Order: sequence, then structure tokens, then C-alpha cells
Amino acid sequence: MHDFLLKELSNTNIEHELKLIGFDESYVKKAAEKFIYKNYKIYGLTCAQANILKQTALATGSDCATNKNVITGKAELSDCILTGSISQLKKIAQKLQYQPFELKNSGIILEEKLNNSAQATTTKIIGILNLTTDSFSDGGQYYDFDDAVKHLNDLIKDGADIIDIGAESTKPFSTPVDDDKQLEKLLPILDYIKNNGIEIPVSIDTRSAEVAKECIKKGAAIINDVSGLEYDSEMVNVISSNPEVKIIIQHSQGMPDVMQVSPEYENLTDDIFKSLKEKTDFAISKGIKKENIILDAGIGFGKTKEHNLEIIRRWKELKTIGCPILLGLSRKSFLDIPQADNSEKDLYTLAFNGILMNENIDYIRVHNVKIHKNFQNILHQK
Repeated sequence: MHDFLLKELSNTNIEHELKLIGFDESYVKKAAEKFIYKNYKIYGLTCAQANILKQTALATGSDCATNKNVITGKAELSDCILTGSISQLKKIAQKLQYQPFELKNSGIILEEKLNNSAQATTTKIIGILNLTTDSFSDGGQYYDFDDAVKHLNDLIKDGADIIDIGAESTKPFSTPVDDDKQLEKLLPILDYIKNNGIEIPVSIDTRSAEVAKECIKKGAAIINDVSGLEYDSEMVNVISSNPEVKIIIQHSQGMPDVMQVSPEYENLTDDIFKSLKEKTDFAISKGIKKENIILDAGIGFGKTKEHNLEIIRRWKELKTIGCPILLGLSRKSFLDIPQADNSEKDLYTLAFNGILMNENIDYIRVHNVKIHKNFQNILHQK
């Protein structure tokens, strides 16, 4: 009897594996689509739509899960989970564009998502500069201008791609800081950056439209709004009137003073996904370009430890919205080492961010840039 040797492949670079066995290299890119499988959740289909989708999937050799009552017509609406290889899903997308019951648009959207899903990225590292007295891990350390400037230059030297500067702590149970007080700390730093010819992009961590407007005048390239455009109704207008400026839209369940009081979700990942999709659509409707939107699931903003871990495991689901994804988990309480010093917290932070960087997340926001940049260099063999 022949002794067969069998191994399960975990390498996500299936093109490389195909080349190793001597597969025809002229066809390898197209063939790889037959070996990469994806699952898509599609929300709120009618029975007719769900039945057509299932039959279309079955015809390609893939499948689609629906509510058990779809087949009898007793389900008013059904969420569906569509599965298949990229090759199969592309066929389904094309077939749907010839189907009735408004399924044409679903086929167009699915095809668009499949075409975009192959795009990989190198993670950009955002260094944190807190000009506050009460931030949870470094409050007061850089409140003095000279200390702030030194830390700014250290972050740049350590390899930060972006500097995120904030003058208002949004840690759990914190209270708002007046616009004038924020600007009193932020504007001198922005002047220093401009006067010294520093070209690294600067993000301003603020929920205030007035603060955002004044900082944009001073050269800020990104506004990081942890409220996701909800705290200040004028924020969306400030960003839309500055088409060169990017906006980070974060998910948060409630404002900082109450967000950690027993946070609950009906379905964590669905709720965050739908919320960020609605915020994205709202921003676009107000004139903000989609390519200027970055989405943040809001680790620690109205989430339990279990919620945060689930987000880290499933962050890629948010990519389906079509915007770059940012996660900021640096030194946060879900690490469950409240008595540890920052150097130890940074190691645990790196452990989680290392996973995200290996998965090519678009942005991470960190206190310790140096260890993350060193890890990234190792990861990409620089």
C-alpha cells in the first residue's frame, strides 16, 4: 500500500505554494482564486432574494445559508451567509446582475468587494503625543512644551508614519476640555512643526469642530474624532470643506463619561459594522470623499475585555465597508495588567499589534513607536 503524506496548508500566499509544485506560472494568479475562500454576510434579504441567491450559489458549487423559514416563505426577511472561493463568488456576482428583485445591485457590490479584497497594505504606525494631564498611561508627561517637543522628535526618530496629537483625554469617565484650553496646547506644537520643516503628517485627536478647524489652518492632515462625528455636529462640515484632510471615524458606545458603564450589544461585530457603515454613508452624503475616511472600531470605547478581543480577531470584517481600518489598543485596560509599568504594557501591546501587522491592518495607534517599527522591519525583513 502506498504511504501517502498529507499536510494542511496554512500559508495565505497560495500563489507561492502553486509555484512550488511546478504549476503553470502564466496561469497561477487566476488559478489562485479557486483556492481562496471567503464568507460574506448579507443583511435583510426577502425570501425571493434569499432563494435566488442560494440557488445561484449552489449552481456554482458553493452555498448560501439562510433562515430556515425562507424556503416556506414564512420569514419576512433573512440575513444570509454566502460562501465560496473567489472564483465562485465572482461568478455569483456576475449572475446576480441578471436577476430580478433588485439583486443586480447586490451583484455589483459583491464584485466590487471581491476586487478590492486582494489589495494588501503595509501597516502605518501612528505615534501618540498626549498634551494632557490625565491621559490613562502618560498623563502629564508631555504637558510641558519642551517635553512635548522632545517626545515629538523621539516619535519621529523612532519611525512613526503619523503623529496623533491630543489635548483632551477621552479615557473612561473623563470629562470634556474647553476648545480654548485644547488650542492653547495644540497650536504651539503645530507652529513648531511648521517652523522646523517637519513634514510627517499630523493627526489631531479632538471631538471639537472649532479645534479641528484651527488645527487644519496650521497644517493638520488628519482629524481623529473618537465620537465618530456625533459629539459636534459641525465636525462633518469642517472636514467636507477641507477636501485634503482625512477623518478618522471611530465607533463608540456612548461618551467617555458613561461609555464603560455596563456596555452591551445585541451582536457586537454586526452592531459596530452597521454603525460605521452608517457613519461612512453620512460623511459621504455631506461631501467627505470616501478615500479620506479611516475607520476605527474603538477598542475600549464602550467595550468589555471580551468585546475588545473579539474585535481584534474579526477586524477584517470592517474592511468590507471599503475604507482603511485603524485599531488603537496601546496600553489599554483590556490587557488586564493595571499594576504593570508602561514598558511591560508595551510588550503586551506589541503582542496583539504584531498579529494585526502580520494581517496587514492599515493603521495602528501606539505609545511606543520604536518597538513596533523594529518588529515591522523584522516582519518585512528590512
